[in-house]
Amino acid sequence: MLKCDVCIPAGKYDPIVTEDARLNALNQLSLLDTPPSEAFDRITRMAAQLFALPIAAVSLTDHDRQWFKSRVGVEHWSIPRHKAPCAQVADSAECVVLPDLLADSCYHDSLLAQSGIRFYAGAPLITRDGFCLGAMCVLGTEPRQVSSTERGALVDLAAMVMAQIELQHAFGRVDPTSGLSNRNQFTEDVTDLARDQPQDEQRLLVLIDLAGSEQLNSAARVMGPSYLDDLVREAVQVIHTCLGVNQKIYHVAATQFAFLAPPGAEPESYTGLLEAELSTSSSHSRQVFLSGLAIGIAPFSLGASNPRDALRIAHSAAQDARAAGVRTSTYSSSHDAAHRRRFRLLQDFPKALEAPDQLRLVYQPRIDLASVRCVGAEALLRWVHPDLGPIPPGEFIPLVEQTSMGQALTSWVLDAALAQLATWHDTLGLRLSMNISAGNLGEADFADRIKDALQRHGVMPGCLELEVTESAVMQNTAQGLAMLQSIVDAGICVAIDDFGTGYSSLSYLQRLPAQVVKIDQSFMQDIAVDQRKRALVTSIISLSHDLGYRVVAEGVEHQAVLDLVNAAGCDEVQGYLFARPMPPKDLEAWMRSYSGQRPERCNCDPEQVS
Repeated sequence: MLKCDVCIPAGKYDPIVTEDARLNALNQLSLLDTPPSEAFDRITRMAAQLFALPIAAVSLTDHDRQWFKSRVGVEHWSIPRHKAPCAQVADSAECVVLPDLLADSCYHDSLLAQSGIRFYAGAPLITRDGFCLGAMCVLGTEPRQVSSTERGALVDLAAMVMAQIELQHAFGRVDPTSGLSNRNQFTEDVTDLARDQPQDEQRLLVLIDLAGSEQLNSAARVMGPSYLDDLVREAVQVIHTCLGVNQKIYHVAATQFAFLAPPGAEPESYTGLLEAELSTSSSHSRQVFLSGLAIGIAPFSLGASNPRDALRIAHSAAQDARAAGVRTSTYSSSHDAAHRRRFRLLQDFPKALEAPDQLRLVYQPRIDLASVRCVGAEALLRWVHPDLGPIPPGEFIPLVEQTSMGQALTSWVLDAALAQLATWHDTLGLRLSMNISAGNLGEADFADRIKDALQRHGVMPGCLELEVTESAVMQNTAQGLAMLQSIVDAGICVAIDDFGTGYSSLSYLQRLPAQVVKIDQSFMQDIAVDQRKRALVTSIISLSHDLGYRVVAEGVEHQAVLDLVNAAGCDEVQGYLFARPMPPKDLEAWMRSYSGQRPERCNCDPEQVS
């Protein structure tokens, strides 16, 4: 057996390195059991041709096997590690040449020798950190020797394999736009740092978020996608100028960068220093630091904190800074608890949609002031989380509506409300209202889905009222108006909800295809003592009547408020003065005790439902 000393670069291999560390390095490269690659196969074919041998392979030494990333002249993908020459290469990180396996005391009874293999030569595949992954090997069925030229060629081929491995590994570790290490590399580096440093050493993770999503989207729409690439590249230059070229920076998201502050840095003092440096360094920048720039600082313990969790709380701190209108914010456990709660609600809501006992509808009556009768009710969603208990609708509904679950949410409410409305038709005859979101107005088939649901439940369109806010319509005015018109054309009533809190533009109001305006409950607060509010509510009622709307006042809780809106000509009211939202059976009982007689029916005829 011959050993090739020139195969081991000076200082590259440490025989003290444990097998566990070598296997860990191999597994981190994510090469084992991956599909064939032409980049490796090309090198393997070249090896077989150079040595004029039938067999060549890129062999990786796993715990108990030799697995071939690339092979020529071999049918199987792996062989046992026991008595495999490539395992000796991995153990020694040296070239191994076996002129005749049958004449070798170690390998004469090996699986290779029994398979007819007589010659073996392998050069080590060594990482930059000194771990030997396996071998670039060639094999023959006849004994032979290797020349120094062939030995050198095998070493060169092994180096080519390692270059390809490192290149492919870098693709998963380096961002192509910035040229910086990415989030995967950050996680790996911080994990490695924790092994080398004292446990629980306190460090600061800094995350720079160039701009908010809305600002970036607007800029990209105006200036094109390449603008963001230019923004990122210029940001890298500015941050390097600020921190120095020796500071390692990571590109952890599209427009987010992270780095570790020097050991011993304190949040308050480092924050001031960082802001001063960034202001100076960015003073000559054309575009990089937009008004939405935010910096989050996350103190964490090496080894005790998960690197990805540290990134998450740094991102959370940056969002807190942006929300507060400041440049920099240090992680707050109370704020983070709120973020984690929101995340959990979004994560658990799909399960709530499927569960039989988490979501339910309650109903709040609407009173016609002319007849003092209950003529309708609003369906309101309630969620009782199995662990967190009752979740306020104002907390979870806005979150859900911003995601793809918004459509499923509306579908659930629509089906549940219509099913209940169908059971009430012969007993209560109410018009039922429910809220829809801006996202629903953007769904091309939304009107058709509502009509299908009405038909499925046997409910006339005139018995359903959909409430939508001004802001929801104005997010996409043309599409929103067109969708509302389709809904109205189908005979469904549309109400403008929370009127007065959105755009409240007269030009929009006269264009909205709706029949009802609901004055937001915030206008009812202190109306008895606030002359300006009274004047505003009176004007809204008068203007809405002039434009042909029926007006509903929400949040009526006191008799004085009721008297004022009644005197102003309001058509309907809704609020705690009459009833709180209640389950269906309670509403039925309330109706019997409130009116003492059957209320007026809405204009619905089930016989007309096709």
